[in-house]
Amino acid sequence: MATWKNLDTLSSYKKLSGLKNHVDIAAAMSGEQGGERVKNYSTPMAAGLQYNYAAKEVDETVLAALAELAGEAQLIDKFKELYNGAVINTGENRMVLHHLARTQLGNPVVVDGVDKREFYVAQQKKAADFANKVHAGEIVNEAGEKFTTVVQIGIGGSDLGPRALYIALENWAKANNTFKMEAKFISNVDPDDAAAVLASVDLAHALFIVVSKSGTTLETLTNEAFVKDALTKAGLNPSKHMLAVTSETSPLAKSDEYLTAIFMDDYIGGRYSSVSGVGGAILSLAFGPEVFAELLDGAAAEDKLATNRDLLKNPDMLDALIGVYERNVQGYPSTAVLPYSQALSRFPAHLQQCDMESNGKSVNRFGEPVDYVTGPVIFGEPGTNGQHSFYQLLHQGTDIVPLQFIGFKNSQLGVDVDIENSTSQQKLCANVAAQIVAFACGKEDENLNKNFKGKRPSSIIVGDKLTPASLGALLAHFENKIMFQGFVWNLNSFDQEGVQLGKILAKRVLAHDTDGALKVFSDMLNI
Repeated sequence: MATWKNLDTLSSYKKLSGLKNHVDIAAAMSGEQGGERVKNYSTPMAAGLQYNYAAKEVDETVLAALAELAGEAQLIDKFKELYNGAVINTGENRMVLHHLARTQLGNPVVVDGVDKREFYVAQQKKAADFANKVHAGEIVNEAGEKFTTVVQIGIGGSDLGPRALYIALENWAKANNTFKMEAKFISNVDPDDAAAVLASVDLAHALFIVVSKSGTTLETLTNEAFVKDALTKAGLNPSKHMLAVTSETSPLAKSDEYLTAIFMDDYIGGRYSSVSGVGGAILSLAFGPEVFAELLDGAAAEDKLATNRDLLKNPDMLDALIGVYERNVQGYPSTAVLPYSQALSRFPAHLQQCDMESNGKSVNRFGEPVDYVTGPVIFGEPGTNGQHSFYQLLHQGTDIVPLQFIGFKNSQLGVDVDIENSTSQQKLCANVAAQIVAFACGKEDENLNKNFKGKRPSSIIVGDKLTPASLGALLAHFENKIMFQGFVWNLNSFDQEGVQLGKILAKRVLAHDTDGALKVFSDMLNI
């Protein structure tokens, strides 16, 4: 059984701490030496992706120290315990089984006589069968007409991940003739969100998925009521337009107000739930169940790589440990995720939740304060838009921000134009290559306003094209990276108590149970 210890008690961490500023990446990346480094500092991922860390502040010495840390922290042993059903979520006394929704990595996990892998597969099949019947016209509206749009009502992990994945595959599905239905999302309790989405769809031909594990999420139930009111006013029966994704014990589970209910459980947290019915229902409706299955296959293949004890053959653990080095030894407070793919425009937003809700903790898994920094601030935008936004600070600001680029050799639609001897896709890729070297090497200038210090570390994940399989691999890579970092920091990365206090106080405001500052702010907002 693995032993859980704070990072600062590990001898390998003390050794790693002595390697601060060990590598000058500006020197390492220059000239012929830099070319060889780019070729050698790379490891394969699933679905044809490649993780390249040549522009990170690591060399053989640092990598050896990271491998030693991985061993002493027992990262692979902890991952093995996780996928074999250990109670890793200590805060809520739960197992952590999102990997099981895409593949059986270890032994069967049985809870109350139920094989959880079989449960997840059964729910995926239920979602697939429902989607196929909608596409075939077997499930139709009151007039016997096909549904053409699906709208997901959820918030947090019930929105960010599925929305990011839908946007990522929308153009691919259209180009590959698998696009079935347009999908939209309602998440914010701001009525303008629901009103705008409803105004943009044909209500008579719209399906609505209500996603809430507990069936009590305030924002989601409020938006559901908003939608039901709109359907009723349009002369439509809401029960003929709605399905639920929820737990078997929630109020939504066996209600006749829904066409069907697809079940999830407590062992898959919201921010990791895109591979469950939370993402499976809407993606299967939008693109077909086969496309969702391809995404799961890509994630499963990446998960298998994450079981490798050899650090240099485990891209997820390697990325995680380089991040620990940057956060705890180099002292960098944030990380930018920079996809040079418009299809991944919402992927950084999903990672913000996944990473910051998981590892934004200041106590260890036993509830004791830690004396070292933990999760970084995550932010990002797609390139090249970001270059004309916050890259000024990234290049010349006072803080060094590690960068994670994502790039693809080919576009999804295959539609392009040649302007000034290069295509748009070539221009996009040229910007990725240029930025990596510019950040690492910089440029000296006597005019300090034009001087670039360089030494800004970055990595890049490169693929041929963004497909369901490569998207699944990308999703699993970052989920596993976050998991490994939580293991190193001795955190419980699978609860989120930090989001609860505001919810409790909001209920007090709505019940007019306020005093002091809470009352003054409530009055200010006319509540």
